[in-house]
Amino acid sequence: MIIFLHLVIAIAIILVCILKLKLNAAISLIVGSLYMGIACGLDPVTTIDTIASGFGNLMTSLGLSVGFGVILGQLLSDSGAAKKIAHTMVNAVSSKYAMYALGATAFLLSVPVFYDVTFVILIPLAIAMARETKKPLYYTVGAIIIGAGAAHTLVPPTPNPLAAAEILHFDLGIMVGVGLIVGGVSAFLALKLYYILMDRGFWNKETDETGVMLYEEEEEDTGKKEPSFFASLLPVILPVILILVGTIWGAVSDNTPILITFISNKNIALLLGVFAAYIISSVSMTKEEKDQSATEALKSTGIVLLITGAGGSFGAIIGATGMADYIATSISNISASPIVALLFAFVVAAVFRIALGSGTVASITTMTIMSSVAGTMGIHPVWIAIACLSGSLSCGHVNDSGFWVSTNLSGFSIKGGLKTYTLGNAFVAVFAMIFAMIGSLVF
Repeated sequence: MIIFLHLVIAIAIILVCILKLKLNAAISLIVGSLYMGIACGLDPVTTIDTIASGFGNLMTSLGLSVGFGVILGQLLSDSGAAKKIAHTMVNAVSSKYAMYALGATAFLLSVPVFYDVTFVILIPLAIAMARETKKPLYYTVGAIIIGAGAAHTLVPPTPNPLAAAEILHFDLGIMVGVGLIVGGVSAFLALKLYYILMDRGFWNKETDETGVMLYEEEEEDTGKKEPSFFASLLPVILPVILILVGTIWGAVSDNTPILITFISNKNIALLLGVFAAYIISSVSMTKEEKDQSATEALKSTGIVLLITGAGGSFGAIIGATGMADYIATSISNISASPIVALLFAFVVAAVFRIALGSGTVASITTMTIMSSVAGTMGIHPVWIAIACLSGSLSCGHVNDSGFWVSTNLSGFSIKGGLKTYTLGNAFVAVFAMIFAMIGSLVF
């Protein structure tokens, strides 16, 4: 109980540093980690060594992958490939299914592209579609939020699911496959439920909209030649296919050829995806523009990696206190059912998300705490990962940048943001959690 008390105090310190002292989230996490380690009996030298090793171990696994993923996504955005994918997918279906196509497009784009960028790319399409289908904007915005939120949280190479395979020690290809299936089905069911709720008058225009949108509509035709639809898709699907090939080959054969092992490595797969993005972006961008795009990507990569690594440091300190083993033993003593473990993981991740605002930190910290549980309970760690990730998605609100991007660009009030961003992602989280529970019992 003393360790839990110190964890609560550490979280409070992190919140004070972020909200009151206005420190960067990464710095705040390190300060909280220092308190946690020393307060729980680790000497100062061991504490700082653990913080450094936690950061370094996570960066060893994720650094190149996250960097390549961000560059890939930036090139897709700047070259017009992402918009090409979006318009082609939405125009390929009838107006009856247009909003589901928009949700599927958001899901696909958020596999390599971060949530905020996906939303910025798709909001003009959402506004145009709302006008064309004569549906209120919160219908189309909800499709983007749900589709993008599901993929960003559950499908590598975004940092959260990418870290899951490393922390919980299972094959990344399994995370890719399960994330795609569980994320895709959960997003579809969440959209169904979201639209049922909106059809029944859940939205109040007077209180849920400000009438002021930050997005300014611009002419679509920039005069630039765009990559074709299939060329635009290549950088997105190539890394996924290569990673899955390695996993499937390893599952059906005892001897995996060195070439397959090489190209299915996440770093090589994403590097090949980046090469593909460079090639297809040559259609619409000069060499200088591509260099500028990569430079912009690296700027945001530094922030992402710093916060992700600091989350790894916080998780390593929690692990060094023995909390993970204590929790695994306690859950086993309470019940032999994996459902209890999954529910615990979901709730803990949700609490971290509510408190800290960062889904990445919430999921990484919770997965570190739960790292000993999968072996104790006899369940595949991918279901622990899904529970942690879905919990980290469940409660995004006003301390989350994604909330403000979605709300401001759509012209919604805080209440409107809670009804779209918070509620839409909560639906995805609940459905994903249900699938995790079913999967833990069946597989």
